[in-house]
Amino acid sequence: MIFKKDGFKPQFWVANIMELFERLAYYGQATILSIFLRDHLKFNEIEAGQLSSLFGGLIYLLPIFAGALADKFGFRKAFSFAFLVLAIGYFLIGSTGMKIFSGFYSSFDSYWMLFFILIFTSIGGSFIKPSVLGTVAVTTTHETKSLGYAIYYWLVNTGAALGPILAFMVRDTFGIEFVYLVSAISCVLMFFSTRLFFKEPTNAHEETKQDLKTVFTNLIKVLGNFRFISFLLIFGLYWVLFWQFFIIIPFYVIDFISPDAPIELLLSTGAWTIIIFQIPLNRLTNKIPTSTAIVIGFILAMLCWLLWYFALPAAQGVYINPWGDFKIALSIPIIVLGIFIFSIGEQTQAPRFYEFIADMAPKGQSALFQGYAFLPIAIAWGFGGTFGGWIYQIFVKNMGEPKFIFLVMTFVGLLATVLMLIYNKYIIAEKKTSK
Repeated sequence: MIFKKDGFKPQFWVANIMELFERLAYYGQATILSIFLRDHLKFNEIEAGQLSSLFGGLIYLLPIFAGALADKFGFRKAFSFAFLVLAIGYFLIGSTGMKIFSGFYSSFDSYWMLFFILIFTSIGGSFIKPSVLGTVAVTTTHETKSLGYAIYYWLVNTGAALGPILAFMVRDTFGIEFVYLVSAISCVLMFFSTRLFFKEPTNAHEETKQDLKTVFTNLIKVLGNFRFISFLLIFGLYWVLFWQFFIIIPFYVIDFISPDAPIELLLSTGAWTIIIFQIPLNRLTNKIPTSTAIVIGFILAMLCWLLWYFALPAAQGVYINPWGDFKIALSIPIIVLGIFIFSIGEQTQAPRFYEFIADMAPKGQSALFQGYAFLPIAIAWGFGGTFGGWIYQIFVKNMGEPKFIFLVMTFVGLLATVLMLIYNKYIIAEKKTSK
């Protein structure tokens, strides 16, 4: 049997179920963060983008250092700290938009108050992924490790799919600010689950662990590797496109389709696509060279935005009647189709991304290189949120031409594709020649 008793230790299942609920909490609030900041707290698009960049960038940058602390102090303590901080942080974010706290917050500068609350929350969130991945590594056998990571990836996307649905129900029933209360409650439950059910794996810390000085030393080593850093920077452009689903698309849907449109459900399309198609798509593409699979993923990401450039302006104000008197804006299925195309590309390249890094790593540095796999995501969030808010304000607020936003993002995708093709032809070829 695949799930034989000695194939997965109990901590494996506890950690992955907690990751499911953490992702549910994260993606539930992530789908409405930009709208919450702009329409509820009354920031402009640039400010909303800056705050989104801050939060998302740190969530994916800090795990590089949080992982070392999780190794040093143990996964159980890391989970407990993470969920406690996340619960407090999500509650504080939501409370800034609740009437009951309006008198308290009126004496503070709202931008800088959110700035520090988001930093605080991201510190807690940064401990989750290294703790879950570390637990998977030490609670599976050699035979079940690959399946263990597949289960982890599937549950992550299950949380990413269910979170937006729950967020939509809460926003529609109680108000957008209460989405953060639900995220906070989810993390409170996982805090108690950690204390009650998660026991430190007995073999989790047998190897010599890195201290903070070593982490900073390794960071410098990685920054000195031109092939690796240039690869990560190119990949950062891809993730800039991805994170605009949480910046530009919510703004566009609210402003040009309907303020009552189910943004959360639209953005869950990608996660559901991965849940359904990931395994069969992997089987279809596993013989394609890794570098080619990555380029295919980039091209499909670019085509997503190109589709929106041509189709969304034409569909604006057009409605279809699929069932009787029920009407739906034609723009909605076009947005869903674009996200679907992007997700197919993501599934084509994402598993190969880690394979590419493993092949690139010098002997004895595989773990070090894999530890920086989230760096392109951090770079993209750190830059992409501000960039998305900036171009939205230029082309929508100042020029009244929203379609040019999609054209700009198409060029970002084209630039990423061309740079990756150049990288494959010259940088990889140079590496092969030097062997």
